[in-house]
Amino acid sequence: MKARPVLLRWTRWAVGSAACLWLAGCAVPEWQKIGAPRAEVLQDMGRPTLTLALPGGAQRLLYSRQPAGQQVYHLDFDAQQRLTRVQQVLTMEQFFTLRNGVDTRDTVLQQFGPPALVEHVASFKGDIWTYRLLDNGASRQAHVHIDPQGVVRRVMFTDEVFNDSDRHH
Repeated sequence: MKARPVLLRWTRWAVGSAACLWLAGCAVPEWQKIGAPRAEVLQDMGRPTLTLALPGGAQRLLYSRQPAGQQVYHLDFDAQQRLTRVQQVLTMEQFFTLRNGVDTRDTVLQQFGPPALVEHVASFKGDIWTYRLLDNGASRQAHVHIDPQGVVRRVMFTDEVFNDSDRHH
């Protein structure tokens, strides 16, 4: 029956999403109100994955749902510690902004947070940081190749393949 794998995938997604919301205390970055005080957002969202200083005394809280999730959020605060912007940055467009030979491991970490997976292959000397993302509803992976000096050398994309053993029952 063809509907069964789709139903099973949807059920897994629904259960996973419910678990994610439960673990996060039902805090959703998109629901944060622009102008909210940083302390209020922290109370609602919990500890961020990374905290980054921005120019002019501003600050960015980065919340990553990697390795299981497919989102990374930037919550930007002005010098008065008020929320000015919420942006989901784990997109193909954001990965296209990485400049080969210019951007570094630190740039990638500050933009996307820790990767879902760090891999190595024989054909590239260095780390390959893999991020899970959604592209128009399709599960994809971005693979950022970082050489031993910490410089981005290439970004590649693949479809994410799920092991769906239920398909054969």
